[in-house]
Amino acid sequence: MIERIAWLWPEIILFLATCVVMVLGVSPRLALRRQCAFVSGLALFLAAMVAIATGPMATSPWPQMVPFMKGTAGFVGLLTLLVLAGTVDREVDRDQELGRGFAALRANRAEFYAFFLFSMTGLMLCASADDLIWLFLALELTSLPTYVMVTISTRRSRSQEAGVKYFFLGALGAAIFLYGFSLLYMGTGSTDLGAISTQILAQAEGGAINDIAMAGLVLSLIGVSFKIAAVPMHFYTADVYQGAAASVSAMLAFVPKAAGFIAILLLVSTVGWQWGVADTAGVSLGAGHSLPEPVRLLLWVMAVFTMTVGNVLALLQRSIKRILAYSSIAHSGYMLVGVIAGPQGARFIDNGVAATLFYLLSYGLMNVGAFAVVASMEHKGEEADDLDALRGLCRTRPWLGWTMVICALSLLGFPFTLGFFAKVPLFTSGIAAGEYALVVILGINSAIAAFYYLRLAALPMLEEPVGEAPALTRVPARIVAGVLSAGAALGMVLVAGFFMERAARAAVPGLFDGTHASQSATDQIARSGERRADE
Repeated sequence: MIERIAWLWPEIILFLATCVVMVLGVSPRLALRRQCAFVSGLALFLAAMVAIATGPMATSPWPQMVPFMKGTAGFVGLLTLLVLAGTVDREVDRDQELGRGFAALRANRAEFYAFFLFSMTGLMLCASADDLIWLFLALELTSLPTYVMVTISTRRSRSQEAGVKYFFLGALGAAIFLYGFSLLYMGTGSTDLGAISTQILAQAEGGAINDIAMAGLVLSLIGVSFKIAAVPMHFYTADVYQGAAASVSAMLAFVPKAAGFIAILLLVSTVGWQWGVADTAGVSLGAGHSLPEPVRLLLWVMAVFTMTVGNVLALLQRSIKRILAYSSIAHSGYMLVGVIAGPQGARFIDNGVAATLFYLLSYGLMNVGAFAVVASMEHKGEEADDLDALRGLCRTRPWLGWTMVICALSLLGFPFTLGFFAKVPLFTSGIAAGEYALVVILGINSAIAAFYYLRLAALPMLEEPVGEAPALTRVPARIVAGVLSAGAALGMVLVAGFFMERAARAAVPGLFDGTHASQSATDQIARSGERRADE
């Protein structure tokens, strides 16, 4: 455990910042309370830089994924933090500025930023997980704070309803994957992911994988699908995104989803791609074996229904937040294609896991901009959430209008945007894995998504304004976040190759140690024991 601390400094930094934020947030001085956002941002930046500098985590099933995902979490979290500015305590601050004093019981800034940092800490801990117990605690640390953030994000009863709905469905998801974890432990005799992998490989070479272990894995994947808002655990998404403040919805669209995909990759790595070939430098992977059929079939069906249900239901919405909620569901389906394809090749375009990791980074950057536009507009004191609010926005509010145009086109995967370079590898990795039917369905769903994404782009760019233009919130940080997101959707195209290379490195599993299919499970188990004894 002492040696593990070397890879946990990013989480330690976030925890220390959380303690500082909890103290600053209840200060009677307004200037000190406003430093909560700065302290949170500084901690996220330092955590991301420390994670990148620390490098791969030797005990993780995906050693290179640890710094990649922690860095991604830190920098997307910084962008999200700008959108979260001004979400709580606006009335409390205004009353104090008018000389009415500070009402500590009405203030939520300390809790809000502390819960945000706790959730980001949980996401980073997911990337560090190499044990089922660790993974469970990390997933719950990611999710539990978001239930409260949804509830306190506005003073409307709709937010409280969304928070309760989110909590109870989240508890259901947690119960399912925890039961799956217990069956996985029962079927393999260990909670360590490396030991589980070697035991399952031994069982596979003996004829068949233990039925209890396979049932546990299937239940675990179904339960974790709640985190990524995938069918059949997607029902909460639209209501929660609409009920919460747009700034919190922007966080929900990335943080739990990233944690969920990390968990899925960790779980699937225990049974999949065991016959891959990694070179001695650990930077490439040869043709691998498919997932076991029950796992592959579950993920295949989940991917098809997730992308189809998300896109079809998005067509029927007039609320921008509900459109983006169903869009988030569809994007989870897209990324599941990469999980199914797996790390099949040394090249980035053939590596489904690399495509998924790069897509998570791209989606996080693109999605924040769309939600920042909604969070920046008000109509009669509430968020301007209807599609009519976008009409003519490029003329009335140019910064917001063009941000929505660029982010919508990038989420669609329009050529010369970041989304295009993120989506193409999902197609190529699916083809490399022989999943032709899945790739066709992915293409059809991308065409369906074009209808509502082009609508989000056309309304501000081509339509005439209807009535009075939406008012801007008094939170310029949100507009800055939107502009930065749109800039990333265009500017990162120039350096996409750099991030693709990092994603390809992050997608190399660490359980192989350069082994080949001809090596027996007994040898792998022995080598695994020797490695852990050395550690």
